[in-house]
Parts: sequence; structure tokens; C-alpha cells
Amino acid sequence: MELRRKSRTVQPAGPLDGGYGWFIVLSTFLVFGLTFGVIKSFGVFFVEIQHYFATTATASSWITSISVATVHFGAPVGSALSTYFGHRPVVVVGGLLSSIGMVAGSYAQDLLQLYITVGFLTGFGYALTWTPTVTMLGWYFEKRRPVANALASTGECILTFILTPSFQFMVDQYSWRGAMLIMGALQLNLCLCGALLRPLNRHIPPKELEEKEHELELLSQSHIDSRSSNNRSDSKKSDPLNVKIIRYVDYTLIANARFMVYSMFGVFAALGFFAPSLFLVPYARSQGVEEYQAASLMSISAVLDLLGRVLFGWVANLRLVKTVHQLIVTVILLGIVLLLCPLATTFTQLALFSAGYGLVFGATVSIHITVLAEVVGVERLGSALGFFMLIRSSGGLLGPPLAGIFIDKMSDYGTGFLMAGVALLVSALFLLVLQQMNKKGTGRGKDVNLENGKGHEDLKQRNFNFRKS
Repeated sequence: MELRRKSRTVQPAGPLDGGYGWFIVLSTFLVFGLTFGVIKSFGVFFVEIQHYFATTATASSWITSISVATVHFGAPVGSALSTYFGHRPVVVVGGLLSSIGMVAGSYAQDLLQLYITVGFLTGFGYALTWTPTVTMLGWYFEKRRPVANALASTGECILTFILTPSFQFMVDQYSWRGAMLIMGALQLNLCLCGALLRPLNRHIPPKELEEKEHELELLSQSHIDSRSSNNRSDSKKSDPLNVKIIRYVDYTLIANARFMVYSMFGVFAALGFFAPSLFLVPYARSQGVEEYQAASLMSISAVLDLLGRVLFGWVANLRLVKTVHQLIVTVILLGIVLLLCPLATTFTQLALFSAGYGLVFGATVSIHITVLAEVVGVERLGSALGFFMLIRSSGGLLGPPLAGIFIDKMSDYGTGFLMAGVALLVSALFLLVLQQMNKKGTGRGKDVNLENGKGHEDLKQRNFNFRKS
């Protein structure tokens, strides 16, 4: 089966693993900070909005929940649009939408309007900025990809460190509406991040072509089995419509068992990832911690988050252990740390918890995209990120409200951390399943982790040219 892809004629932007790639790292660094860094800092607004509208923790948590879920739901859209229009214009539009959503949210008169503006509109803008930027970072780096991903992701913790006390100050000075208006103006910097994205002149290696053909055959196997041998050979020919669809959204990933198992890890991990950052400040204040000290807990977490990302990203780059093994250990540790949170009742104890949580959280997020690239291959990373975020969206959507339900029922913010810890321990089980699949070589789809570059020397000598169709 012959598969041809439409390609854009662009000038090379720089060598892999260096050159202009460091500007892509800078762009991704800022995107992480201005998207997920802002989401993690939103806990400062949580108490103010809850008191202003006289509502419950569950109702207020839906703002963050909808935003996180929209980022995930919109990821495949961002991936497809960036493939069709290019990464730069899509990220610029995403930055504009993020800013508009925040500015409109500052004028909201009820929670529903906040759900629509800050939750949906800003979240969709984040989806259009984050997915294309992270995808391009994966294209620019190969040998140094773990370090590049780790350095870029530190933008989330550094901006969290800066924004959390800054937002608290702005809330005190200008109310939550004024602070949100300023945050909307800050989001315009995402447009500058998009301007830095310069496309590469890329060619898909033979190995990725063989994998894609294999996935197409798997999807059509049920139809092939019911036909005669002559019809079987005809049905294996490339359908032009399928080729065009795969060009923008590689749906063949659903036939990759390892990818689906890893996506299930993402669902349960998302249940526990976002709830702690949302409820840490309210939990500290419920324990009698002064509001600026409570806000500083997020800054402490951000500093250790930064250290964890850089340190463990560097460890992953050394290839001392398999990246998936490293991820399993960090996810289990993160779940245990969250289960211990309710034992902390003083500022000192909460500071120690924040430090431990930040360190292990940074160690986890610094490599989970690298593991995804190993599962599906870098050439399919764009579509894989989109589908991974889409599947993970259910966890991001349900995590904060589910924690909010426990908090409202038990009248204790600590129960939200218990829920998050259990969810992360469950997610580690799927990583163990993935490791066993890699070890035994089972599963329906072939991925890069299984092959490890073996048996492709003869394929590398072929010349596969992808022409415009």
C-alpha cells in the first residue's frame, strides 16, 4: 500500500538538537507558563469567586475543570489546524482567544458566564497554543529531546512561582475582576510565542511509513476477512480520502494497543494532576494559615517543581534506566505524597508537603511527553498528542469537581488530596501494563519502543519521496 502525504515547502529553520531549536524551547517555555502555569495559579481566585457568588467548592471548581477539559478536547483540533494552516497562525489565534476569554470573564455576572469565558473560550485558546508548540519542539530535538522537554516544561513552574503571589497582590489591590483583566492582557504574550515558531523542512522516515501502513491494514482487517483473496488485495490499496484524513488526524492510533493503554494512564493521572493545585491554597487557609503564606505554598511547590523537571529530565537524557520505568516510580511517589497531605496542618508542614509534591510532580511531567513519543514515534507525535489529550480530557474534566464533591460532603479540603492520590496510584497500574506489553512484545500495533531501531537498516537505504497530492 502506497501512502503519500501533502507537504509544505519551507526553508530549514535550523539543525536538530540545537540552533534555532533553542528559540522553540523558549517559545514552549512561555506557552507552558501562560497556559498550565496560569491554571495552577488560579487557586488564588478560587476562594474569592466562591465568596463573591456565595457558591460551593464544587460549583467553583467547574471553572478550572471546564478549562482543563477544553484544553484536552481541543488538542486534536489544534493538531489538525496546525497541520493544515501551519503552527504559527494557529498559535497566534489561540493566544487571542485566551486573552479574550480572560477579559470577558472579568465582567462575568454569574458562574455560567465564567464557565463560558474563562472555562471554555480561554481553554480552547490554550489548546490551540499548547499542542502545536509542543509538537514542533519534538520535531526540533531528537537526542536531546528529554532535556528540551524538561527545560520547556519548567515554564509552568517558574510562571506559577511568579504569578501566584502576583495574582494575590492584584486581587487585594484591584479585586478578582481587576486581576483577571490584567491576566487577560498577559495572555497576549502567547501570540509572541506563536511568532517564534519557524517550520522545519521535514521528511518522514521509512520506519514511520511502514508503521502507518500496518495500522491502516489493522483497521480494515475485519472487512478484508469477509472478502475473497482478489478483493482483499484491492481493499489494501490506499484510499485517497483516508490518506487526506490521516494527513491531519491520524486515527490509526486507535489500533495501537500501547497508545491506548498509555492514554488510560493519562485519564487517571489527570484526575489527580489538577485538583491539588486548585485546593492547596484553600486547604491552607482552612487550617488557619495567613493568605499570603498560603499563596507562597504554590511558589514553594513551583521552585521544587522546577528542580524536579530539570534534574529528572537530565537523568532521563542519560538513559540510565528506561524512561517508562522512571515514570512508573515518580507517579507512585506522587500518589503517596498526596495521600500524606491531610496530615499537614501547620504552615511548616504544608511547606514541606508543597516541596515534596513539587519535586515529584516535576519529575513526572518532565518525561511523560517523552514516553508518549517513544510509544508512537516522533512523526506521529502531533496526532498522538491530540488524541492523548482528548482521551485524557475525561480525567481533567471530572478531577476538580469530584474532589469538590468530597470536600463539600466531608467539609474538609484534605479529602480532595486523598482522591487525587488514589487516582494517581491507579494510573501507575496502566504504566505497569504498558511495561509488560513492551517486555513481552505483545499488542496489535508496532511502535518505536518495540523496534528500537533494529531491522531497519535496509529500509534506510530506500528513497521515499512525499509529493503534493
